[in-house]
Amino acid sequence: MKSTPPIIFNLLFILYLFCTIPVKAGDAPTLNGQWKGPLKVPGGTLDLIITLVPLSNGTYYAALDVPQQRISRMPVEAETKGNEITLKIEQAGSSFTGKIEDGGARFTGTWQQPGLKAPLVLQRATASAATARRSRLTPPYREEDVFFTNSQDKLRLGGMLTIPAGAGPFPAVVLVSDTGPQDRDVTVQEYRMFGSLADYLTRRGIAVLRFDDRGVGKSSGNYSSATTAELVTDAQAGLAFLRSRSLIDPQHIGFIGHGEGANIALLAAAQSPQTTAFVVSLAGYGLPGRDVLMQQQGEIMRLIGADPAQVKAALALNEHMVDIIRQTPNDVQARTKVATLIRQNNSNIDAGMARARAAHLTSPWSRYYLDFDPKNKLSDVQCPVLALNGTADLEVAASTNLSILQKGLKSNDDVTVQKLAGVNHLFQPEEKDWPLVNGQQQPNFSPKALETIRAWIVKRTGQPQAVPVTVKRPAPAKAASKKVSRTAFQKTAS
Repeated sequence: MKSTPPIIFNLLFILYLFCTIPVKAGDAPTLNGQWKGPLKVPGGTLDLIITLVPLSNGTYYAALDVPQQRISRMPVEAETKGNEITLKIEQAGSSFTGKIEDGGARFTGTWQQPGLKAPLVLQRATASAATARRSRLTPPYREEDVFFTNSQDKLRLGGMLTIPAGAGPFPAVVLVSDTGPQDRDVTVQEYRMFGSLADYLTRRGIAVLRFDDRGVGKSSGNYSSATTAELVTDAQAGLAFLRSRSLIDPQHIGFIGHGEGANIALLAAAQSPQTTAFVVSLAGYGLPGRDVLMQQQGEIMRLIGADPAQVKAALALNEHMVDIIRQTPNDVQARTKVATLIRQNNSNIDAGMARARAAHLTSPWSRYYLDFDPKNKLSDVQCPVLALNGTADLEVAASTNLSILQKGLKSNDDVTVQKLAGVNHLFQPEEKDWPLVNGQQQPNFSPKALETIRAWIVKRTGQPQAVPVTVKRPAPAKAASKKVSRTAFQKTAS
């Protein structure tokens, strides 16, 4: 097994805290999408993926993914001035400075991190020809762009409702996304987690509502200022919308939540026991938010090669920072203390950057998340619950969190808990099991997870399985079997 290239990130809340900065109108073209490029490092090459999503309040959500190191949603600060772009990953001590070229099709510049300075070109990622062709096909079910209202927070949320062919009424689910502003499909490059899940279930007799998060796509609002509790009201508004539709069975509507969305779904079920028929938790966590973050940081630091002393020091620093935030309710005082601590431990961060980071760490979402303990409300969830976690999930440890969820739901007489071998946080199977499309491997939603979800819902809603439309093809002529080599898809640096 090859050793992991030495990218030693001093990670701070790497997966769940995100950064946004104001972008002045007219400074640069609005950037929306993903940019990908190869970074040469000692021992090989790493593919870096930058996601930029313009939010309705004039800011960007930005994140870094490094699939070969199984790092996702690392917070990035993005700044544009004319045709110049700067990307800063404070906790990694890393940055990219370059030019926006061809109207945003390409970023050309230099990547810097401790011990490495290298040229980097980031190209806008586009869907493959195969993906584009599939998206133009008319599916064997009804699909409709819809809007519904969260009257409590006065928001208009846009989404997609897919309804099976036939007379109905059908059981239905509301999909609830993980942390970070997501579009309705939860798109990561060519992988559409919620789009794939919705297609699979709808073809098999289950209606699905998936929607853009606040401030994303066609939804109003400001995601960066919302707490987990406020996002619960968005999920509840989606369920209320489904209850108003004539083709939906109002007695069999539930939630499928992913990551933080799983905990949002469980909270919504606890608050609305009369209207929630079931909950499917995908990568839900049972630990308090602050413990989840610490566990994530330790796991990923070890993965990317940090030695035990570095891990211990980073976790001690973050624990100190969390304690300050939790023990200092006054935001101004907390930000001053946190900014001072950040600068004391990283001389490369200037005062303005430290203050900005401290403001994010003391945001309403962050404060709520740090204190949120899922166990406190689990006893109020009385509807059937399916909890699935993958053994390859670095963000939410399967055994630990499933055990806590199961214990918290012990008063519920219909709880199914299952670990899925080799499945990661995005519910993808091992890379060797990805399908080949036009000779290239494409990420997919774990087939085992999909069928487990479908069968469990069908059993609890009493609905017969709708058989997907298939076309019989002539049997192929006999020929010697060929084994497809996967060598080309092995990681260049792992």
